[in-house]
Amino acid sequence: MDAKRLLELILLFVLHFQGNSGRDLFLNKRSGQDAVLSCTSESSSPPTCSIVEWFYYKDGGQAITEVRNGEVIESSARAARLSVTTDCSLVINNVTAEDAGLYFCRQGGDTNTDVNTYLSVLTISPSQPGADPNRDDDITLKCSLFKVRDVPCRENNIRWVDETGAELLGEGDGYRVLPQTACVSFLTVKRQSGRNRKYTCQFVDEQNSVKIEADYTLDPPPNQIYIIIGGVVGAVVVLVVIAGLIIYRKRANVTEDFPKPTQHPDEPESNLTYVTVNHANQQASTGKKVKEEKVMYCTVKCQKTEANEDPSNLYSNVRNLK
Repeated sequence: MDAKRLLELILLFVLHFQGNSGRDLFLNKRSGQDAVLSCTSESSSPPTCSIVEWFYYKDGGQAITEVRNGEVIESSARAARLSVTTDCSLVINNVTAEDAGLYFCRQGGDTNTDVNTYLSVLTISPSQPGADPNRDDDITLKCSLFKVRDVPCRENNIRWVDETGAELLGEGDGYRVLPQTACVSFLTVKRQSGRNRKYTCQFVDEQNSVKIEADYTLDPPPNQIYIIIGGVVGAVVVLVVIAGLIIYRKRANVTEDFPKPTQHPDEPESNLTYVTVNHANQQASTGKKVKEEKVMYCTVKCQKTEANEDPSNLYSNVRNLK
């Protein structure tokens, strides 16, 4: 590293860790959100984007130039997730724990224009991601606040609440909160539950105001999931069977309403056609009672042969039904 580059890094370190009054901004995001870092503060003038630069500094590292002359540097490892708005703000998409750190905006190389933004990122996940999901034992959730060392993290900065909003303290029914260490807190809960349970990790300030929070939904054990699915499938099958029986009964009732005419015992079973005809005077007066007669008409078709195709082989019989 040449002397000029080393001098620049030393200057940046001294400048930003002594703090600029009125130009320090604090931004809290949870993993997966988008962050918008402003290039202005209450004591700064509107910037000119064509001369704006954005720098990023993380504990134990060195300042990295992310934006030069208002344009994202393509060689940046995060170039695909970075962009600059019309007011020169820096946008970071899909924030991760690695994005936590100090960002500062500078105009035209003038350090007096610097605006510092301290980005902290809150994450929540199982402390042992590779644990066997088929086991019914307890699971421990880990909540961490990633930040720079200059951002304090006092005791009880991180707290846990359940799905009802009640704060979880110490040890209770089905849970145990471990003492907070630095900016990390652990919650151990039981997985033996018949439904999903949601737990929320919150980062609060000195006045206990929530600055950022992250949720984690704990699924029931797989064996209980199968029981639930089996119950739902069983209920659907029962409903389908009941519906089928109802349809069958209705069709059976319709069939019974139209009985087949009684066949004469001396007549052959096949090739018989029966028709019942009601004879009534359609022109009779509506006030006069009309006598109705029912007549059964029967046609018998003889077996057709090559030698006899005479249509007179049809035998008709008309009977008056008394």
